[in-house]
Amino acid sequence: MNYVDGFVLAVPTANRVAYQKMAEDAAILFKEYGALKVVECWGDDVPDGKLTSFPMAVKCEENETVVFSWIVWPSREVRDRGNQMVMADPRMKPEDMPFDGKRLIYGGFDIILES
Repeated sequence: MNYVDGFVLAVPTANRVAYQKMAEDAAILFKEYGALKVVECWGDDVPDGKLTSFPMAVKCEENETVVFSWIVWPSREVRDRGNQMVMADPRMKPEDMPFDGKRLIYGGFDIILES
């Protein structure tokens, strides 16, 4: 089965257009280096929790929106190679990120069910 990188982050709501542009540019790179699919989702119905929640996990502030995204890769090996190539690519500019990268949550996942 494929392999998935998942991300949750808080983006200043005023930076939505800048975030979408950055995501579109990054998606081109990820796909160029082997990703099958890149999905970016802007929070619409993301409630605060009592013990845990997406907003709590990324310390979302009142003027921010939770973003949930994922990248589908053919395999972990392609993902590892692709991520190295993306990070080395001069078109990837981490200084242009319109969000606080310190509160980004990410991880790689083996798919155990796809229906």
